[in-house]
Amino acid sequence: MRLTAFTDISLRIVMRLAVADHTESPTTRSVAEALAVPYTHAAKAVARLGELGLVETRRGRGGGLRLSETGRRASVGGIVRELEGAGEVVGCDDEPPCPLRAACRLRAALRAAREAFFASLDPVTVESLVASPTGPVLLSLTPR
Repeated sequence: MRLTAFTDISLRIVMRLAVADHTESPTTRSVAEALAVPYTHAAKAVARLGELGLVETRRGRGGGLRLSETGRRASVGGIVRELEGAGEVVGCDDEPPCPLRAACRLRAALRAAREAFFASLDPVTVESLVASPTGPVLLSLTPR
């Protein structure tokens, strides 16, 4: 299974914020630059992560981003489920629709595989993702 670029960027942002110390409140722009992702994509990801209660944002002077306690303890499987949505792995109903869709067993098998993929990520927390050696590498990233 391949994650969308949006989910990938969102997870990288959450990981970067997980290693920020309490005195640091990076901006969306600085996080985007450090992670080498377009600012507009990062801004959309931050907005969605904020809606999910994973990231806290403050505007203006002294503002920035901070990972919430909920975000720190969040299951990666849960985050990925939320960001990827409930769509199908294959486009059985796309144009033109697949002629096998009424009697196909592949769709159910792929649904089960997708859920197994998410379930394998359920025990992984954001906090566990940034343990060494990942955390120090994230901290070494600087805006370009």
